[in-house]
Amino acid sequence: SSSAKVWIYPTNYPIREYQLKISEAALFQNTLVCLPTGLGKTFIASVVMYNFYRWYPSGKIVFMAPTKPLVAQQIEACYKVMGIPQAHMAELTWRSKRVFFLTPQVMVNDLSRDTCPAQQVKCVVIDEAHKALGNHAYCQVIKLLGSQTLQFRILALSATPGGDTKSVQSVISNLLISHIELRSEDSPDIRAHSHQRNVEKVVVPLGEALSAHQTKDLRTLTKYQLILARDQFRKNPP
Repeated sequence: SSSAKVWIYPTNYPIREYQLKISEAALFQNTLVCLPTGLGKTFIASVVMYNFYRWYPSGKIVFMAPTKPLVAQQIEACYKVMGIPQAHMAELTWRSKRVFFLTPQVMVNDLSRDTCPAQQVKCVVIDEAHKALGNHAYCQVIKLLGSQTLQFRILALSATPGGDTKSVQSVISNLLISHIELRSEDSPDIRAHSHQRNVEKVVVPLGEALSAHQTKDLRTLTKYQLILARDQFRKNPP
């Protein structure tokens, strides 16, 4: 109970005010964090996960990423930031471990088979949260967890929350989000940390093989002509 009176923020890294504020907000509300790439979404996730790790000694913390390479990348990143003991971290083994990094498909399977102790899950971090649309595995995880307990915190991360208002609202509803932390590269508190980008346009010629199949004006073709051309291309590829 004494651990619950305080929350810990690392000072072994330069303190960025926006990361501190977002981390604190995410501890107490289901939060969607929208930050440009390279500005510390994983850092914020590590802080939140570590504090739930402290607050709930028998609780489970889950970090989900859409692909296995991303899962492996996040394991290393989270360990470097907050130093959660690696002996307590795993990609599987629900019984003996406390912090899990996995794809949402694995989480869905484990919840469906009752091998994941849903009642013990206290914090769920969702990377690439903009994928939580329709019947995506992220949506299934939250539905399955929510059917057994609502005593868990959700932290959703995304650099691009959605292409339109409807998509963003769907993500918010599907992930039970109650608070949004949104920053763009022009936001005053992150401008000093934004990365300069140089865009160089490189035009690559098609080459002889592809040029032979190039259509001058696609707008003049009917759907039938496009389908026919596709089938012919598949039968006789260059």
